[in-house]
Amino acid sequence: MKSLAFSLPALRAAYADGLRAEDVAREALARAGACADPAVWISRLSPDEVLARARALDALPPARKALMPLFGVPFAVKDNIDLAGLPTTAACPDYAYLPESSATVVERLIAAGAIPLGKTNLDQFATGLVGTRSPYGAPRSVFDADYISGGSSSGSAVAVAGGIVSFALGTDTAGSGRVPAAFNNIVGLKPSRGLLSATGVVPACRSLDCVSVFALTVADATAVFEVAAHFDAADIHARARMPEMPVSLADGFTFAVPRASDLKFFGDDEAARLFEAAISRFEDLGGRTRRIDFSLFEQAAALLYEGPYVAERFAAVGSFIEANRPAVEPTVGGIVLAAKARSAAELFEAGYRLEALKRRAIALFAEIDFLMVPTTPTTYRVSEVMADPVKLNSRLGTYTNFMNLLDLCGIAVPAGFRDAGPLKGLPFGVTLAAPAFADMRIAAFAAAFEAAQGLAPGGPRDQAPDDEGFIELAVVGAHMSGLPLNHELTSRDAIFVERTKTAPLYRFYALAGGPPFRPGLVRVAEGGAAIELEVWRLPRAAFGSFMAGVPQPLCIGTLDLASGRKVKGFLCEASGLDGAEEITAYGGWRAFMAEKLKKAAS
Repeated sequence: MKSLAFSLPALRAAYADGLRAEDVAREALARAGACADPAVWISRLSPDEVLARARALDALPPARKALMPLFGVPFAVKDNIDLAGLPTTAACPDYAYLPESSATVVERLIAAGAIPLGKTNLDQFATGLVGTRSPYGAPRSVFDADYISGGSSSGSAVAVAGGIVSFALGTDTAGSGRVPAAFNNIVGLKPSRGLLSATGVVPACRSLDCVSVFALTVADATAVFEVAAHFDAADIHARARMPEMPVSLADGFTFAVPRASDLKFFGDDEAARLFEAAISRFEDLGGRTRRIDFSLFEQAAALLYEGPYVAERFAAVGSFIEANRPAVEPTVGGIVLAAKARSAAELFEAGYRLEALKRRAIALFAEIDFLMVPTTPTTYRVSEVMADPVKLNSRLGTYTNFMNLLDLCGIAVPAGFRDAGPLKGLPFGVTLAAPAFADMRIAAFAAAFEAAQGLAPGGPRDQAPDDEGFIELAVVGAHMSGLPLNHELTSRDAIFVERTKTAPLYRFYALAGGPPFRPGLVRVAEGGAAIELEVWRLPRAAFGSFMAGVPQPLCIGTLDLASGRKVKGFLCEASGLDGAEEITAYGGWRAFMAEKLKKAAS
């Protein structure tokens, strides 16, 4: 079952074909046991308990199964959220307690058919954006073990990105549900405060905390949200969902980004490049960019740690930390105990400043559909964070700390990989934000962005074959994600690997005859260019049937990628160039087709 994808559509299709929940549970347990990162989990349910839950689901009548939107879906729970049968530690062993029942949000997911595997690691007491502040170890980026996973919901993000579970719960106060998503190339949904119950959640800043969702795609994250969102009268900060205006990209939209002078990347030029590319992607979707003075968001962000609002962390766990100082991670303890010096007068004064900033934010959002920011300005090695834990953590909150204070909802989505420099190969992400109760609106924009760029969700488990059962195949035309022939790959369980370019050794053509605008890639001895393409993982067993559908003059050969890798891919025989239009200057099929559509519309 190594080829089984854990996305929700893939699992639904597998169950429709007769797969059992027990089979999926066994596979998830095997993946959890084989995970090379020992710091992902704090505790796990026993295999017997996980399999018993799965067998109980399999025994249900078909009509009952059909009513369960998350039937047989494996998931993980951040260890500051209660899961019956396991202790809640908040990454502090001396704080641990055994809850009598699961958190309300967990109970809703289980009732919908989801299968919990266990509790994931976090920055202690959910205080940090780095993922290194835990006595249970520091989970690592799934792309490079030298780099941080992000926090505080570190283990939850890695469990999803590593293909162990379909989704995971995190929490988000200052960015904990978004930063780890960016560092592990997955989606992080931070709902409007109060829509997901916080009953059974260890508080960080109780008035700001949100339960968050990590998933492989926007669609998966929103599917989990739809199940989990429920007004809980036992949660004093609970709020009911409000009606949302539907999104129509065809009508055009306006989005704001920080002006160039306000953007900070701390020397990460590739992050700066990818952010500009994300802006261009939304413009291609019909968006109008508005570059704004970002100071109001910076001023709000400063209130979270530099201002008195950090005192709420002391209200949550300060007494425990005072009484158990040796048991507490030093940086976490220092942050929380320093808040004791804040006065009530300071808090009121900060509250007045925040209300003024909220007024400015409301005025801005009345004129735009959403704000887009980098999820983080850069990333760091674990060793760098350990050497300078406060400063580097603060940098990671540049574009996250303001959100809950200003009562915004947000969704973090992948936005490409760095192609050069010391961080080459590491992912980058952006976050879309809007006022509370616009959760599904920003998700719709995020889904369009996701589809337009065709980025692969998750980490290396889905990026490279771990056995001989797959072939990596490069496609340059209508087989790319979102284009008409992509179903010929997805229907064969192909998995997206990356969007990249060839080495500058090729010329590109729109072939004459046959279906309109067929692409032809030809290797040349000189005068070649780099051409955009996508690499997909195709099960070896399905490769033959795919090849049978490749018409002349196209063929499958070996392509050289910009990275130096060689993969199988589409090429064109020289005899097929009669009457062809050379389109090398466009740099890729999408750009060529966009120009054709533009001309047809004019």
